[in-house]
Amino acid sequence: MSPFDTSSAISSQSITPNRTLNSQDYKTLALSALGGALEFYDFIIFVFFSNIISNLFFSADMPAWLSQVQTFGIFAAGYLIRPFGGIVMAHFGDLFGRKKMFTLSILLMALPTLLIGCLPTYQQIGIFAPLLLLLMRLCQGLAVGGEVPGAWTFVAEHVPNNRVGLACGILTSGLSLGILLGSLVSTAMNRYFSPDQMDDWAWRIPFIIGGIFGFIAMYLRRWLKETPIFIAMQKRKQQESSGKIPLVTVLSDCLPQMILSILFTWVLSAGIMVIMLMTPILLPKQFGFTALDTLQGNILAIIGLIISCTFYGRMMDKFAMGKVIFVGSIVAMVTITLFYLSLISHPHLLFVTYPLAGFGVGIVGSFAYFMVKVFPVEVRYSGVSFSFNIAYAIAGGLTPVLISIFSEFFSKMAPAFYVIALFGLGAVIGLFLIFHVKRYLAKDIG
Repeated sequence: MSPFDTSSAISSQSITPNRTLNSQDYKTLALSALGGALEFYDFIIFVFFSNIISNLFFSADMPAWLSQVQTFGIFAAGYLIRPFGGIVMAHFGDLFGRKKMFTLSILLMALPTLLIGCLPTYQQIGIFAPLLLLLMRLCQGLAVGGEVPGAWTFVAEHVPNNRVGLACGILTSGLSLGILLGSLVSTAMNRYFSPDQMDDWAWRIPFIIGGIFGFIAMYLRRWLKETPIFIAMQKRKQQESSGKIPLVTVLSDCLPQMILSILFTWVLSAGIMVIMLMTPILLPKQFGFTALDTLQGNILAIIGLIISCTFYGRMMDKFAMGKVIFVGSIVAMVTITLFYLSLISHPHLLFVTYPLAGFGVGIVGSFAYFMVKVFPVEVRYSGVSFSFNIAYAIAGGLTPVLISIFSEFFSKMAPAFYVIALFGLGAVIGLFLIFHVKRYLAKDIG
C-alpha cells in the first residue's frame, strides 16, 4: 500500500476530530508521559554514574581515560541494540496493538535496571563484571527501542488531530523528565554521600530505585486503552487481507519519509546526548566546574528542555511544520553557541546560558510530530521505530565515544562544533519542508 493511496487509508478525522483535549486525553497523556519518564530514567541513570562505574567495573591498572571510553562504550551498546528491539516490538505493535508492546517495554527495562544495582564489581568477579553490565545494557536497549516510538505513536493516535503536536511535545517532555529525575537523584547522592560511600555501596541506590520506578510504571499503564485508530484499522483488516510485513511496506513505500526521519533523529540524538547527558561529565574535566555546580546547571537546562518541548509541540499545531523546525533549529544553534562561549569567557553565567541551551535543544520535541504525520497508520509504529532506532543506534551509540576522544585529545570545544553543525542540518531540512512538506504527509492523518 502506498502512503499516498487515500482509498485504503484509515481516516482519523472521524475518529479523532479537531476539538479540545478532554479528561480521557489528559489521562492518556499523563500516564504515557509518566511511564516514559520512569523508563527513560532507568535508561540514562547509567551516564550520571559513569565515572564511578568506570572505576568499579574495570581494572584499576587501566588508564582513567580508557576505562571512561569503555564505560561509554557499554552505554553505547544500549543504543546499538535498539533497532532490533524496536523492529520486533513495532512489528507486533502494528499487527496486534500499541498498548501490549507499550506495556511490555516497561518490564524489559525495569528488571535489568534493578539487576545493575545488584551486580558484583570487577574486584569481586573480574572480567565477568563488565560482561554482565554489558548484558544488562543490551536488555535495556531492547526495551527503550520500542518505548519511545511506541509512546509517540500511542499518544498521536489518541488525541484530536489539532493537538497531535502538543501531545508529542508533552510526551517528549515526559521523557525529558526522566533525565531530570536522573540529574536530581545524582545531585542528591553527591550531596548526601561521601565519595567513599558512593564507591562502596551508595551508587547502587539509583539503579534499585529505577527498577522500582519501572514496575510502578508498568502497573500504571494497565489503565491505558488501545488507540481508536488502531481499533478501526483492525476492523477493516477483518474484511481485507494483506499479508505484507509492516517493515517491508515502510522500506518499499515510505523511503523518503524514512530518510528524513533518520536525519531528524540524528539531530535529536546530538542535542540530547551531548548537551543534556554528556555535558555534566565534560564540564568538570574540561572546564573546571565543580560537580555540584555542573549538576545544578544541568537541572536548570533540563527544565528548559521540558518547557521547550511542550512549547514547540504546540507551535507545530498552530504554524507550518517546516517554519517551526527552521526557526527552532536556528534558535538552538544560537543558544548552544552562547553556552559554550560562556564556559570560557564567562563561566559565572553557567546557570543562565545552560538553561538557554536546554531550551534551544527543545525543538527536537517537534521532530516526533513529523514522524507520526508522515507514516500511514498501518505501518506507523514500524516506520517511526525503524527510522528512529537505526539513526539512534549509529549516532547515539558512537557520539559518546567520539566526543570523549575528541574532547580529550583535540579540542574541548568539539562537542559544540558537532551539535551546532547538526542543528544547522535541522535548519536546512526545515527550510526544505517549508516548500515540500505536502509531498510526505500520510493521508490518514488529515
